[in-house]
Amino acid sequence: MTNQPALIHEPGFHSRDRELVPRILLRAMFGLAMSALAITSFAVLTGREPVAQPAPSEAVRDRWIVLEGHDAKAVTVRNTDGTVMLDLPHGGFVTVIQNGLVTERKKHKVDPLLPVRIVEYANGRLAVEDPETGWSIELYAFGSDNKAAFERLLDQK
Repeated sequence: MTNQPALIHEPGFHSRDRELVPRILLRAMFGLAMSALAITSFAVLTGREPVAQPAPSEAVRDRWIVLEGHDAKAVTVRNTDGTVMLDLPHGGFVTVIQNGLVTERKKHKVDPLLPVRIVEYANGRLAVEDPETGWSIELYAFGSDNKAAFERLLDQK
């Protein structure tokens, strides 16, 4: 029996191939991105009309409101005369829409406290429209509970 020191396995360089994204997947992602770019470029260059847009319809009723955000979660909803309709410390979807509106208005350097319009159309669509920036959002696309939050605002006296 010899007195050799025990071999200690020290971590060292090892192949990281198993930790990397496989090349075939990278090529597939690149191909997908290039295909989307090619399709979009073709549509723009040939003047193709946009599709999958909501059908035009007559406005049945509308309401102008002011969405005043306080932080990432809280929002106050006011009438255009400044009276408080709702004070929502946890505004949920109303806060999400208010944050999107503020972001768009910052891009256009527009006062975030100008009124927006909630519009109900004859074909059942419900939208929030900002005439200052041209921004609008179709509320039915976010589910019935989220749409209902704005329907309640529209119904409020």
